[in-house]
Amino acid sequence: MSITVGLQLAPQFGDMKDMRQTWMEAEALGVDVLYSSDHFNAMVLDEDQANRTTKGEEYGKITRGKNFEGTTVQAAMAATTTRTKIGAIVHANSYRNPNLMADIARTIDHTSGGRSILGMGTGYLKEDYDDYGYPFGTQKERSLAFARDIPIIKARLKKPNPPPMGKLPLLIASMGEIGMRVAAQYADMWHVYGPSEKIREKKEAFLGYCKEVGRNPDEIELVTYYFPQMMGGKDADPNLYPELGIRHIVVVTQGPTWDLGQLREILAWRKSLTV
Repeated sequence: MSITVGLQLAPQFGDMKDMRQTWMEAEALGVDVLYSSDHFNAMVLDEDQANRTTKGEEYGKITRGKNFEGTTVQAAMAATTTRTKIGAIVHANSYRNPNLMADIARTIDHTSGGRSILGMGTGYLKEDYDDYGYPFGTQKERSLAFARDIPIIKARLKKPNPPPMGKLPLLIASMGEIGMRVAAQYADMWHVYGPSEKIREKKEAFLGYCKEVGRNPDEIELVTYYFPQMMGGKDADPNLYPELGIRHIVVVTQGPTWDLGQLREILAWRKSLTV
């Protein structure tokens, strides 16, 4: 059984030199994908985040802690690693013109030698929008803009000179009706998360959207976060995720220490599957 292990380094609360050292160490340990995030404010996650977000509610509390911009972090990862894929979970569609977003991803792809993944979502953190002067609107408005812009991004990726070096897969993180339909139609990867029962529910709905748009769901890689500590230890057994059809598991870490203890545990679990 093939398992992909990712590490999201939330670029907040610490210094760049320490984060860079962490992603270099993670690559040496054997991680497959390094992800950044895309926020303009540092954010403290609520313990019940996973449950609340699946109900369409906002989550997280911002803080004025240290924070770095996500696309630039990816470029730095791309330039200083040799093997891992590079992406974000995920870019907020509202923050950049879709043609520009495609070109940023294409440039990171060249910087990495063809290892880029483009992660996109609708955006949700109102403080980011307010601080940078973007209209926040409603979730439906952001979702409709997302549905409009994803085809523009896909089209733009066919136009630049030079084109992307690799496949440059599109990862979509959205569990709302509009976003899941967009993912069913355009995504190479779909990010779903929360308690296992919520993942099952959303996956069933997603399969329905795939059928609706005429897409083979086997073409779309399922990705999830592994953070049972946020759910009181629930779903801590990583064997649960392959049983759900998810073979791409992402561990999250953030500054100031960017601890890799949980990453080591998941990598050891993966190694045990082949023994």
